[in-house]
Amino acid sequence: MQNYEDLLKKAEEELPENISGGERFVIEKVKGHLEGNKTVLINLVKIAKDLGRTTDHLLKYLLRELATPGKLIRGRIILGTKVSALKINKKIKKYASEFVFCSECNKPDTELVEEKGGIIYLKCLACGAKKPVKKI
Repeated sequence: MQNYEDLLKKAEEELPENISGGERFVIEKVKGHLEGNKTVLINLVKIAKDLGRTTDHLLKYLLRELATPGKLIRGRIILGTKVSALKINKKIKKYASEFVFCSECNKPDTELVEEKGGIIYLKCLACGAKKPVKKI
């Protein structure tokens, strides 16, 4: 019969090498290009889906934060001005911290719930925390 230390050592040796210590939830970087004086984003719909939010909600937030007109046409977002990808990615991170990640446990397992009186709450499905968020 083997002792505990021998079994533990055997288990550690059998572990795979590339155990990732990183986040399980990574926000994809925005992809797009400039067309004249407009910015075209091709993967914002996927980013919104990954965040578990509607494209309209994320787009409305970005347009307000970037102070630019824009619209969704055939799965692509067209912004009315030139905007750098770095600036858009920063705004998406800010959006995620306000409307996706739980303020208590910092997990992305949340949903937006509208209750009586029109107040929208960010409800965490992992820890059960609930906090009001501002309307966009």
